[in-house]
Amino acid sequence: MAAHEHAHGSPGFHLSAAFRRHRTGSESAVSARLDTHTAQAYALASLRVLTGFVFLWAFLDKTFGLGYATASGKGWIDGGSPTKGFLGSVAAGPMESTFHSWAGDGWADWLFMLGLLGIGLAVMAGVALWPAAVAGTAMMALMWIAEWPPARHLSNGAPSMSTNPFTDYHVIYALALIALAAAGAGATWGLGRQWARLPIVRDHTWLH
Repeated sequence: MAAHEHAHGSPGFHLSAAFRRHRTGSESAVSARLDTHTAQAYALASLRVLTGFVFLWAFLDKTFGLGYATASGKGWIDGGSPTKGFLGSVAAGPMESTFHSWAGDGWADWLFMLGLLGIGLAVMAGVALWPAAVAGTAMMALMWIAEWPPARHLSNGAPSMSTNPFTDYHVIYALALIALAAAGAGATWGLGRQWARLPIVRDHTWLH
């Protein structure tokens, strides 16, 4: 009678191979999640820095008259008013006369410029994102009302040239500030972690 030998795999070998496959799959999933998280962090950090620079650049241009939105020699340090031209030219909306009365007032200039500087520095540094979001949203809301996109015609009857009755760049900037604060986007490329460890910030979460 011929004897037949059958090769039987070791149960330990099968379990070990299955464990290695499971471990490799788990490590791949974890690595993918980490890569996604890192990409999201970098994307939010980029958005934060660029959004902050929008406010900081506006402050610098209006202060020193860098020749962009503010002509050379017309800067704040040269005696120009950061609010007179914009608020004085409001030609639509429910606050038209109010904005005209504010145009060029010292308190309006200081409040506007300190807001631009504070929001710009805070957002770029990744600190006090919620206060910056609240202040920035209030500023963007006032500027939105000043431009009043819903108007089809200005108060003098001329076409307003509004391209959208609701959403414009003021709304986008406000939502970007809120999103950055909600996501806690100050840690990557910023001082968010150091800021959060300060005792006053730990005791007052609204300062995050």
